[in-house]
Amino acid sequence: MWIYEKKLQYPVRIKNPNARLAHIIVSQLGGPDGELGASMRYLNQRYAMPYRDVAGMLTDVGTEELAHLEIVAAILHQLTANLSEEEIAKSPFAAYFTDHTTGVYPAGADGTPFNARAFAVKGDVITDLSEDLAAEQKARTTYENLIRLSDDPDVTEPLRYLRAREIVHFQRFGDALTRTQERLDSRNFYAFNPVYDKIQPRE
Repeated sequence: MWIYEKKLQYPVRIKNPNARLAHIIVSQLGGPDGELGASMRYLNQRYAMPYRDVAGMLTDVGTEELAHLEIVAAILHQLTANLSEEEIAKSPFAAYFTDHTTGVYPAGADGTPFNARAFAVKGDVITDLSEDLAAEQKARTTYENLIRLSDDPDVTEPLRYLRAREIVHFQRFGDALTRTQERLDSRNFYAFNPVYDKIQPRE
């Protein structure tokens, strides 16, 4: 189904290792609003999506989120690959290092491992697309927080790119939600199953 192009969607070339930045950037790998959860959310939501164009969009965005996962993993790897033991020992990254050395492992900045509860798949068109809109805004905010905390242009520029893509995804989900609302009967706005809105006869 997919054709894998063996290069990052956005280049990552970090010259200076930085344990402090690695400690927080890991959250966009496996944190509650990270790229692993995003890719799984959209690639699983598409199966219950009754509209082929919206299902296709979920596939597109979910696939791109996998590319973003690669970018974040590359940032994390390059920030930690040449750290000295002394740099690690005096940084918050030491707790991560204890369990994973400098391997790339999906977790949040607080050390919580990735959990599938971080993403939602409800099988209802309005519910899932509304979830997606919120998810993209939460990811945008997280990237903005990371940009505020970054003092390395080699790190900041890929983060800016990722933030910009979250905005594009938000717009695409907004368009999809609008198209979906136009397809649903006005009396069936919040329930895709028409039986929910049938008027029950009086007894």
